[in-house]
Amino acid sequence: QVQLVETGGGSVQVGGSLRLSCAVSGSTYTGNCMGWFRQAPGKERERVATILTGGSSTSYADSVKGRFTISQDNGKKTVYLQMNRLKPEDTAMYYCAAKVYYGGTCRRGVSEYKYWGQGTQVTVSS
Repeated sequence: QVQLVETGGGSVQVGGSLRLSCAVSGSTYTGNCMGWFRQAPGKERERVATILTGGSSTSYADSVKGRFTISQDNGKKTVYLQMNRLKPEDTAMYYCAAKVYYGGTCRRGVSEYKYWGQGTQVTVSS
């Protein structure tokens, strides 16, 4: 059973930075798609960034390109989301998610990601 634990959320002012971490346990780390998703109150959960574990392929939502960076530490089995130049519209619960990689892209929808963390809140205030 895959377990994902997110840490690193918090409150920050506009223009600030946060780094989220997602520790993976309970499965082989490499060969999976790892994604960061977020959900704001009253809105649908959306994909923010993805990475192929053990590889270099990444993807980003247009709204975060150039501000957010997804990365990984294979030895620590941890995926990170560095968030810079934060905006109020980045306020949301952020979730780490995983799915087995079967080829193609990791840019899959919410329903295709099987394993989810408990979420960590990010609040950006002006």
